[in-house]
Amino acid sequence: MGEKGDAARALGDAFDEVDELSEMLQDKEAADFNDDTKLAWLAKQPIADEYEIATNLSKEFKVTLSEAKKSLNMLPVDYTIQGEDIPSIVKQLRKKRRDLKGQQKIDFTKSIETLIGAYANHLDNCIKSIYWIAPYQRPLQAMALKESNLRKLDSVKSYDSRIQLIDQLCKYWEADIESRDCGYNEHFSKMQKQMKQSKKEFKHLLKNVQLGYSPKKAISNHIVKMVCNDPGISCREIIDSMPNHLQRRSTPQMISKMAKKLDVTIVNEQYFKLPTDIKKNIYAYTAAFIDSDGYITMDKNYNPRVGLVATGDRGKAFMVELHKQLGVGRLHLDQKSPQDTRPVNRLNFYSQDDITKLLKQCRPHLRMKGPQADLLMELIRIKKGHKKAEWAKPRYVEIFKLMKWNNHSDNRNYDWSKYEVDIENISKYESNCKMSIMDELECVASPIGMVV
Repeated sequence: MGEKGDAARALGDAFDEVDELSEMLQDKEAADFNDDTKLAWLAKQPIADEYEIATNLSKEFKVTLSEAKKSLNMLPVDYTIQGEDIPSIVKQLRKKRRDLKGQQKIDFTKSIETLIGAYANHLDNCIKSIYWIAPYQRPLQAMALKESNLRKLDSVKSYDSRIQLIDQLCKYWEADIESRDCGYNEHFSKMQKQMKQSKKEFKHLLKNVQLGYSPKKAISNHIVKMVCNDPGISCREIIDSMPNHLQRRSTPQMISKMAKKLDVTIVNEQYFKLPTDIKKNIYAYTAAFIDSDGYITMDKNYNPRVGLVATGDRGKAFMVELHKQLGVGRLHLDQKSPQDTRPVNRLNFYSQDDITKLLKQCRPHLRMKGPQADLLMELIRIKKGHKKAEWAKPRYVEIFKLMKWNNHSDNRNYDWSKYEVDIENISKYESNCKMSIMDELECVASPIGMVV
């Protein structure tokens, strides 16, 4: 009877311990998150480094900068019992549960689940307290990060690191949402792999992220931010826009040196750099450029040509930046214009490989010059694989005439006879596309086609 009594008392103590832990967690969370006004204000702020947020917070709530910095540390205290965290305690309680049976086991399980639920709420509140990542609570929850991961996340201060982490979260989130709308098929498998890769990359970034505040890094971030937001800004204007503590550490010579390392283009003491959102969609941006200030054509010898044109210093800078990002093409800068006005700057594409690489990426985004792009892709394909076919040269002629039609059909005074373009036969030229024929020929010529 004594042993049974001891066991019953031990079990009762265990139940009490679980319930007490749950209450501690719930009570503590209620106490920690009562500054709704500040959290609501922080939720509306764009992504920025810690110093910038603290500066804006001090102005908004009329407190000192030190107080503002201190108030940003809102992460709840970590929970340890005799040096052990809640997951470890839950693991121990589950081991104790193995010795129980019947209703006692059921009740003990409910108590453990209550503790787990309270701890889950604690983790959610940890996420909410990290103001810059709080809008992405759902993907963070889905990743099932440990409290130690969240605490390191709270220590991320730099703008660049925050942006990189959020980018991976968004990729994970998008793949997760997309996977829910499809069955168990190849696309579902692809989305699952994307989620796994994004989570892996997120943890890698978190592991290697640069923590703390670096004045040099802050100056670099400010340069990039100002140049992207205000193309053509001068070195002096960059310094003048800095907070006082960064101004004291900056000189025009230092800014110029740092700008070159940041791959900023400098033209006549004006600073230019493509914004991050443009870089992420560089081919969409290039396609829009081609549609508005570019051309897709071919010369009289049936060689494909694509080009972009811009004038002035700003145009020159953007041609240089675009060339850097695309990695193909040939620059022609400061050319004399026919009207003898501002210098003309061109980014031209001559080689078949460069044009193919460019148009394959740009084609989905072209709105006006899509037909011309299709014609060049057909031309290049004939030249590369079917130039000896009896229909090749006649098709060159048709593509040339179609190109003239697509580029000049809106010009009522255009002399079509100059290139022997018969407007009545345009639809015939269009229907004579050789892409399907080349598909068949290449399929037959391939090993897979021969097996079939």
